[in-house]
Amino acid sequence: MDETIKGTTAAPVQNSIKTPLQDKISITYFTDPLCCYSWAMEPQWRRLQYEYANSIDVQYIMGGLLPDWTSFEDSINNITRPAQMGPLWMQASEVSGMPMSSAIWHTDPPVSSYPACIAVKCAQLQSAAAGARYLRLLRESLMLHGNNISRQEVLIATAEQLAAEMPQFEIQRFEQDLVNGNGLALFRSDMHTVQIQSIQRFPALLFRRLGYPSVLLTGYKPYAVLLQAFEQVAGNMPKTQTAAEENYRRYWTSATEREIAEIKTEP
Repeated sequence: MDETIKGTTAAPVQNSIKTPLQDKISITYFTDPLCCYSWAMEPQWRRLQYEYANSIDVQYIMGGLLPDWTSFEDSINNITRPAQMGPLWMQASEVSGMPMSSAIWHTDPPVSSYPACIAVKCAQLQSAAAGARYLRLLRESLMLHGNNISRQEVLIATAEQLAAEMPQFEIQRFEQDLVNGNGLALFRSDMHTVQIQSIQRFPALLFRRLGYPSVLLTGYKPYAVLLQAFEQVAGNMPKTQTAAEENYRRYWTSATEREIAEIKTEP
């Protein structure tokens, strides 16, 4: 069910994972905007972020799932060409309950996930919050609206959507960072981190806390498993807030019905 990382390229030698904060649980999320199982796990991931909002520090690492179709091969799912990706998305949607526009793999298949990964890093250059929200908007554009996020015009349109939500976000700077190498440099650093951490599947979450052994969780998981991994590092850390539907919708700005259903279930 999980997606295999292939085709990572040379990158700077530094590790881009941040040092854990003293009073927070540090979560490093290895993902890719094209990863269907990362989208599938958004209900669980969002619930964890909401319930422990004041206790976690999140960092997103882009892994470069699809360099191009000449070098991509997912041997686990037997995928070597775009048309074969659609059935995987349909399976991920059925397993998770999250809507996915799988028809894109026949109508306008993305040629690479690298442009989207670079665009996320460009948004992160302005703030971690901008990067996280931009990644979510990219996923919505792809999964809910069937837009090809390997196209620059889609990346810029998504940035314009972000700027409408975050007036401090600078579109001109974003566009410059797409072409001046700033975003690319961060993306290369991320891919190097994926390699040295031996991450083989997306999504992958690394939980860390000073004084505790780290925990790495890989692949699509139900909320109970996600919470168990978190608690191995967090101990008896209390929840920040419980998820009432109205507050939850307001907190996330946009949410699918499957994401709302997640908060109504017991872990």
